[in-house]
Amino acid sequence: MKIPKRIASTVINSLKGGVVPRVGLSYITVGREAEVNALLHDVDIISDGGASFRFIVGKYGSGKSFLLQTIRNYVMDKNFVVVDADLSPERRLQGTNGQGLATYKELIRNMSTKTRPEGGALSLILDRWINGIQVETATSSDLDSNSPEFEALVERKIYEVIGSLNEMVHGFDFAKLLTIYYRSYINGDDESKSKVIKWFRGEYTLKSEAKAELGINIIITDSDWYEYVKLFAFFLKRAGYNGMLILIDELVNIYKIPNSITRQYNYEKILTMYNDTLQGKAKYLGIIMCGTPQCIEDTRRGVYSYEALRSRLVEGRFGSEGARDMFAPVIKLSPLTYEEMFVLVEKLADIHAGLFEYEQRITEDDMINFIKIEFGRIGADSKITPREVIRDFIELLNIIYQNPKTDIAALMGSDEFRYAESSDGESTSEDFAEFEI
Repeated sequence: MKIPKRIASTVINSLKGGVVPRVGLSYITVGREAEVNALLHDVDIISDGGASFRFIVGKYGSGKSFLLQTIRNYVMDKNFVVVDADLSPERRLQGTNGQGLATYKELIRNMSTKTRPEGGALSLILDRWINGIQVETATSSDLDSNSPEFEALVERKIYEVIGSLNEMVHGFDFAKLLTIYYRSYINGDDESKSKVIKWFRGEYTLKSEAKAELGINIIITDSDWYEYVKLFAFFLKRAGYNGMLILIDELVNIYKIPNSITRQYNYEKILTMYNDTLQGKAKYLGIIMCGTPQCIEDTRRGVYSYEALRSRLVEGRFGSEGARDMFAPVIKLSPLTYEEMFVLVEKLADIHAGLFEYEQRITEDDMINFIKIEFGRIGADSKITPREVIRDFIELLNIIYQNPKTDIAALMGSDEFRYAESSDGESTSEDFAEFEI
């Protein structure tokens, strides 16, 4: 594969460090076809004016974040705006000390489009919206772009978009801020534009400050930030995008909250978001949240501890490992097959060789042997994850590259990397007798 070194380096270094790269995913994507197709079905619904909500469930290192980034890249190519955030002790869905607002700030900070995939796209989106209307007006009329009539026509189209927001919760103030931004754009007033961006980012802490600088007697808070996300989704559609996708990872940080009442408030916020998307109260909006099986299914502290959510999300009676309902609100990630893992390590070997410009020494048989050893360890059938396999394989490639005389077979047969002894109920080398490529 011919991959730019910048991308190859990001892919290898990110995976070795246990994180998902934001670029180059198409070069290493394997498996997850059913999950991806289910989520892409949601994307079509969102672009038609609907909304969706999904939970992706899998243990640490199982590929949740990888699947999120794959969907993220795909929908940006489909002219979607994507916002994402990892929850933490400081970032929650609901809080009394700025934790909910901190999540909103992170989402807006990471607002991304195809032309600004690294985030920080808010001002670009607003400028593109205004410029797009100007271009559309110029091509659909014979008016001189410097004439008062042209400006009046552009302004009328701007206000058509703005006016459509007024009936939504907080829509009047949101529309007023867009009006201020438009006038600042036309007048070249960068200071006023930056103040509007500051407000949209949730950076005003006092109503009096917002009132003094923008004439808006309201600010975004812990309790109402989600309402502004819905406003953004609706506005973005009117601004020329196909919709908005929210990606929230590390849901386990809500599970870890020690105070049960605080946890319940956060689960109540999830319920509100879930109900809004399924009942049609949100439009052009998709929400995907990721968590471990424990943080979802634990009936004492997890999402299922909130009965209103458990009754909506719990799996039905007909689902099984061989017949999963991929349209259910909860998608449980199944392990990658041995064949899929082989394809993945084969891709990584090609990328590594191209990055460091060496002739690949590791053979197909070596890679098959590596997969057999990894999955032959005691407990591997229930505990090993793609993250661990990838980390080990890249380490193996690094050692082979830096030590050209290394005997690959001997290295993998060493005490640190040998087959696990047979154990009742655990994987052994015999499980791989039919594993052939």
